[in-house]
Amino acid sequence: MNTLPRLVITPGEPAGIGPDVCIQLVQQALPASVVFVADRTIVEDRARQLNLPLQIVPCDLGDVIPPHQPGHFPLIQVNVSNRVTAGQLDQDNAAYVLQTLGIAVDMINNRHADALVTGPVHKGIINDAGIAFTGHTEWLAEKTQCALPVMMLATGHLRVALVTTHLPLNQVAQAITADRLESVIRILHQDLINKFHIDRPRIRICGLNPHAGENGHLGMEEAQVIEPVIRNLIQEGMNLQGPVPADTAFIPASLGQTDAILAMYHDQGLPVLKYSGFDDAVNITLGLPIIRTSVDHGTALELAGTGQSNASSMLQAVNMAIAMASKNDG
Repeated sequence: MNTLPRLVITPGEPAGIGPDVCIQLVQQALPASVVFVADRTIVEDRARQLNLPLQIVPCDLGDVIPPHQPGHFPLIQVNVSNRVTAGQLDQDNAAYVLQTLGIAVDMINNRHADALVTGPVHKGIINDAGIAFTGHTEWLAEKTQCALPVMMLATGHLRVALVTTHLPLNQVAQAITADRLESVIRILHQDLINKFHIDRPRIRICGLNPHAGENGHLGMEEAQVIEPVIRNLIQEGMNLQGPVPADTAFIPASLGQTDAILAMYHDQGLPVLKYSGFDDAVNITLGLPIIRTSVDHGTALELAGTGQSNASSMLQAVNMAIAMASKNDG
């Protein structure tokens, strides 16, 4: 009986490097069973452009996913509307991207797969097609009826979660309410326990303002919102530190005593993480009833089909999904 973690992978935007990194990924051994949801013509065309060997293994929904063999590409077919040219977006193919995601989530819900790994999508072309779409995270939350998804990015030595994600900077302070902050901390704390098996997570929480408000001289959000939430949760037994100034939150000496950093907004935490390990970063959605990891890069249209794409982030996303699914099985 196959007890390997079963991963379902969506390559994402067909004109981008998602198909490329998936084809590069399967050239190596993987300690998992994997299946892709995509269009065969896209994969075969791109493999020829990359000059990489590939054996398509057609699969149907509900099939037992075979243990991975290098060079094999198990595939559940979803037809793309128009033939894809690498690097050229086509809004007629936008619905295809979401169809692949829907099938992948259904597979997990029906226990045909243990975890979802996603390639990069292009939000703009999906919206140009008349489909309201703000990103993978929000779409998956709606699909799985998750009230509050939490974005966390991770490298081998650093985890950074976000209170707010894709918001204009002038809307961030208003969005950081006591209720939202408390909910995000609870989700982060619980998923570090349940999905990463950290018994008592150590979470460092950044302030919003420079110097964490400097006792109210640089803003009152810390004193009025962030500090009271942290105090209350510490009284419940959570191991929290903060609010700490964001400019010193990532000092290496202190990271050894931290399991995750919670940043207040996107560009407060992610530039540090991406600088420290861009090619190895993984995007993880917390709060979902499923395991979902993703690459931490965009569609890189200019690299599609050139052979210059780097599959490191896809490999790390797969490895993270394998680790999380294996822990869940145990």
